[in-house]
Amino acid sequence: MDTATAAEDRPLEPAPYGPLPVGSGRQIWAPRPADEAEAKAMASQLRLRILRIALHEPHTNKEIAQALGRNPASVLHHVRTLVDTGFLIEQPRRRGQRGSREVPYLASGKSFYLEMGEMGEARVGGQDLLLATFLEEVRGLPPGALDSARLGFRLKAEDRERLLNRFQDLLKEMAALPSDPDGEPWSLYLGIHPEAPGVPSRHDAPHEPEHGLD
Repeated sequence: MDTATAAEDRPLEPAPYGPLPVGSGRQIWAPRPADEAEAKAMASQLRLRILRIALHEPHTNKEIAQALGRNPASVLHHVRTLVDTGFLIEQPRRRGQRGSREVPYLASGKSFYLEMGEMGEARVGGQDLLLATFLEEVRGLPPGALDSARLGFRLKAEDRERLLNRFQDLLKEMAALPSDPDGEPWSLYLGIHPEAPGVPSRHDAPHEPEHGLD
């Protein structure tokens, strides 16, 4: 059995803290509950945006701050928090301007595999944290760049659960793919929600007898 086949057959273990595997653009993590430090690190719209910026290519703190339109000194605290919790991985130092040595950071990819529990209820200004982050990220897109669609449907609970599992299976399949250096960077936001109260359904309305004309 060759090394690649052996690696594929090896069961996934809970995420260790360490460098990305050689030759891999993404670290594959086993699903597990987040610990307290990890959940707190992810309960921040700014830190979620930092992970998105460093998802495909390593960036220095200065580059991350520039992309966010913030001061590098204020961003550094968030970068260090993500490094300490394994969401960002330090890459080999590189030479910057005027011969300085810079530390680039690359997202590990483990955030997708962590079950955040109560962190999923985090709110920013009354909005869901992931939704608020998504809206902030797409705010600067050119017109027509966001390809979106909506669909309303009625399903029994077991059918809705089956649909959600299909969505999750597709997302896991995409997350497991190695990052293609020749590919274009894309992002996907998936949201499913009950309909807001509106016009009552005929099934929910109280039954009233119909009156015929005399």
